[in-house]
Amino acid sequence: HIPHTRACCCSISLDLDAKKTTMVTFRDVVLFFLLLTVAAPILLYTDSYTSAKTPFSKREFLEDVTALTFNSNENRLNLLHREESPVDVRRGVVGVVYSKLDSDSSLKARDQVSARVLKATDDETQSQTDNTIKQVTDHAASEMDKPNVMHASDANAHNRERMRVQLTKKTSGKVDEQETKGSGAEKESGNVRIPDAQVRLLKDQLIRAKVYLSLPAAKANAHFVRELRLRIKEVQRLVLDASKDSDLPKNAMEKLKAMEQTLAKGKEIQDDCSTVVKKLRAMLHSAEEQLRVHKKQAMFLTQLTAKTIPKGLHCLPLRLTTDYYALNSSEQQFPNQEKLEDNQLYHYALFSDNVLATSVVVNSTIANAKHPSKHVFHIVTDRLNYAAMRMWFLDNPPGKATIQVQNVEEFTWLNSSYSPVLKQLSSRSMIDYYFRAHHANSDTNLKFRNPKYLSILNHLRFYLPEIFPKLSKVLFLDDDIVVQKDLSGLWSVDLKGNVNGAVETCGESFHRFDRYLNFSNPLISKNFDPRACGWAYGMNVFDLDEWKRQNITEVYHRWQNLNQDRDLWKLGTLPPGLITFWKRTYPLDRKWHVLGLGYNPSVNQRDIERAAVVHYNGNLKPWLEIGIPKYRGLWSKHVDYQHVYLRECNINP
Repeated sequence: HIPHTRACCCSISLDLDAKKTTMVTFRDVVLFFLLLTVAAPILLYTDSYTSAKTPFSKREFLEDVTALTFNSNENRLNLLHREESPVDVRRGVVGVVYSKLDSDSSLKARDQVSARVLKATDDETQSQTDNTIKQVTDHAASEMDKPNVMHASDANAHNRERMRVQLTKKTSGKVDEQETKGSGAEKESGNVRIPDAQVRLLKDQLIRAKVYLSLPAAKANAHFVRELRLRIKEVQRLVLDASKDSDLPKNAMEKLKAMEQTLAKGKEIQDDCSTVVKKLRAMLHSAEEQLRVHKKQAMFLTQLTAKTIPKGLHCLPLRLTTDYYALNSSEQQFPNQEKLEDNQLYHYALFSDNVLATSVVVNSTIANAKHPSKHVFHIVTDRLNYAAMRMWFLDNPPGKATIQVQNVEEFTWLNSSYSPVLKQLSSRSMIDYYFRAHHANSDTNLKFRNPKYLSILNHLRFYLPEIFPKLSKVLFLDDDIVVQKDLSGLWSVDLKGNVNGAVETCGESFHRFDRYLNFSNPLISKNFDPRACGWAYGMNVFDLDEWKRQNITEVYHRWQNLNQDRDLWKLGTLPPGLITFWKRTYPLDRKWHVLGLGYNPSVNQRDIERAAVVHYNGNLKPWLEIGIPKYRGLWSKHVDYQHVYLRECNINP
């Protein structure tokens, strides 16, 4: 039985080996399929990812992008809109770009661009950049393999967003660099920056902020409204007392940037441009109306200020009058009265009720006179200021010059029966015309109702031969002038048979006859030329002998009687002067008399320096607070502000 047993064992062993072999083969098959199941997706995704990537570097991609052409245009495609000048490149920036300021320098705004330019170009530049990027990415997507379209679209979206960020950063860096270079070039060339550019930008932001606050879409966003109101308060505090950039605090640029960011949010909320335009138009109309009202108020207040006597100038004559009547009769007399009728001397006529202004005229004349002892000043004032005027010149004698002070009330010959203008000035209709602004027939122009024209002192210039019957030649001076050179040469000027020597003022159209006279009236149109050159009162040489010979006073009276209803001219002494001395005026050299310092801040400085007399004609007198500051020094240097009377009356420069 042993062989049989061995045969059975061998058979069993072979069966076991076969089974083992079968199990090993089955296990390998399972492991293979398991490995295939895991590895296949990895290989597929890896291949897909590789095919979706750009086959060239980022730099090569950007270079190829710029080489693309559209619409058969062979020019290279620029990612930014190209401009020729550095300023225009800065205008093409996406968004608002701010330059960095040095820590030790004051805050300065860019003068090359304004907020409006940046704001207006934002939308245009953004759309151009978006269109360019879209064209580029679409073109790149079309070149990719068809089976990978789904994966490539995700990659394109990612690339588009990444390129937008890179373009913004790159562009901002270029603009900052360009601006830095531009700033350096400006400093080297010495160009002057606009001193209030940043203040204007802040005010512009306030306007835009108020527009957004009034729009329905913005009002619906409570968080935005709160933030915008906070920014408005911050900016308003910045510009409250700032007139130029150097007045702004150090954090002004930070506030400006914060406001710009808030306004950008408002732009996203309110995308309806038509609504914004309507609101801006309404605001513009309202601003124009307010400007018109403010101009009218400013004109009224200026006229009111010009008519009003400052407190100090009211105090001064009161103090002087009190001290004058404390003097005895001998102390009230001026010396050198024998010179008053000497025709070998230089005689001046001043008609004024302003003590301080008259003293400046006298002081400036004597300060520039070659021979002060030969100058005689004839001052005529009213009853209220007579004692004060005398006391001032008694206490402050003008060196060796001679002074005479007269009271117009003592001219008994000057009455309404002799002078038509005096009769008209005292009439009820004239008083109503000047003082009753609400009257139906009152003129709307405020200067036509200035009460100074009711003063007879303003009309005494037409009665010089009666006031100075023994004098042959007189130099008439207004009380709002300053003398800068010796005037004695005027007495040697040959007037060639004319009565009046004056500087003509026809350099501008409004100084011609048609500006002062009513040429619709036949009496005016038949006798005068509307384009005739006017001349100026304020410094005039009058030949009194020729005046008497030609009976000028009678000519003046005749025209005053014809103008009883104010139809020939409305106000003042210049229109009747132009008529009375028509073809009787000799033109003096313009260097003798320069006008405009009382209304024109742009008088040529060289003309002022060369002038013998500068005239503050207009409402902005140098003794008033509304006077033009840069001209006030020419007047105030002849005033001793340390004088006891001026200090007691608080009269300061």
